[in-house]
Amino acid sequence: MTQERLIQTVISIIIMGGYNVSERYGMRPRSFDLVAGKNGVILVIKVVPHIDSVTEGSARDLSIIARYLGGKPLIVGEKARDMDLERGAVYLRYGIIATSATTLYDYFVEEIPPLVYAHPGGLYVNINGNLLHTLRERNQMSLGDLAYILGVSRRTISKYESGMSTTLDVAVKLEEIFDTAIVEAIDLLSHESVFDYRDVSGVENVPSDFERMGLEIHIMQRAPFQVLATYGEETILAGYGSAQKIIRRAALIGNISDITNSRAICVITDYKKRKKVGKTLIVGESELSSLKDGSELIELIDE
Repeated sequence: MTQERLIQTVISIIIMGGYNVSERYGMRPRSFDLVAGKNGVILVIKVVPHIDSVTEGSARDLSIIARYLGGKPLIVGEKARDMDLERGAVYLRYGIIATSATTLYDYFVEEIPPLVYAHPGGLYVNINGNLLHTLRERNQMSLGDLAYILGVSRRTISKYESGMSTTLDVAVKLEEIFDTAIVEAIDLLSHESVFDYRDVSGVENVPSDFERMGLEIHIMQRAPFQVLATYGEETILAGYGSAQKIIRRAALIGNISDITNSRAICVITDYKKRKKVGKTLIVGESELSSLKDGSELIELIDE
């Protein structure tokens, strides 16, 4: 499937799942392609044919953007290491969940969560250790009894009951033995970042007034906005640079801010007028000097 067709497929699936979807971000380099929202749930989605092509830098931006938009990052692809992604399975790329479009459809449209995750060595599942312990004792089986049936050690059974994951084959055998489902579903919207969110490298490329106004700044290298800033509970998406470079992104920045309930501003270095493009306020850099703090910036955007 081509990149274009894959993106259109993902858009269709997310819309069928009841989400509002942003315009596509088509410029390069980019850490994400789409932002979607539904009832306060925000998705920041990267679509790639090969999930291995997502670099650490792109994954970092994707993770940080999702965090400060109050959302979840998600990678959708077709292959990993030249193997097709398994339906009903999830993969990890720098701590971000990656999966196929078919698994995405099952989760968001059919409400069928994946059960399997890929790890070096094969496919694994999470099992309900407490339930396994209860079933074993209810059937008057010792650790040794169950270990003998499965061909593993007593210690391994004890680890399963403590929450250790296992292979798909072992999980199937356990469910056959006890005639009970013990495999736990995987939440596609679970994510624990491996990145340091305090990295502010590149801060010289943002308006100096942002720091003076008390904004917490996060530099985006692969997003339509150069700055993701927070002030208290408020989030601001900001473009910064020359008019030729930034104004063409203004509508998209505003579109994303609309879906994510944030604010949008483009600060232009060679521009002195004030105007709005969609939800995005466009101002000259000099206009920021009269603002005392972030609250006044938010009031300016909301006017």
